[in-house]
Amino acid sequence: MFVVALILFVLAAVAVVTGLLGLTGSLPPNRFFGVHTEPALRSEETFRLANRVAAPTSVGAGVLLAAGGFVVLVVGGPIGFVAAAVVAVIALFTLGAGVDAAARALPPVPETGGCGSACGACSLRDACRTAD
Repeated sequence: MFVVALILFVLAAVAVVTGLLGLTGSLPPNRFFGVHTEPALRSEETFRLANRVAAPTSVGAGVLLAAGGFVVLVVGGPIGFVAAAVVAVIALFTLGAGVDAAARALPPVPETGGCGSACGACSLRDACRTAD
């Protein structure tokens, strides 16, 4: 039970720290933490905005995970495992809600020509253009 609680506490710390850094705008663009949707990764400014919008849900998920860790330690047994699983699922949905809110707060990625939403630098870019 201690290992499950420890995992929940570590995940809680990561979520809270990520949320607080996102809220203050000091979360640097990276590959591991924060919102990583295509619109959020367009620039450093959109990354900071997306993570500022998602920050409250990240902190909330961290609080849920920490509470789940305490429940696991106090209750223990099979009920503790079930509580840990339920808390983890709720925390994931909470984080997902934050990412969804961030995605709605950012303008969509502009489409380039007829190639969809690609950056326009692909080697097949000319294949998307029609002959004049």
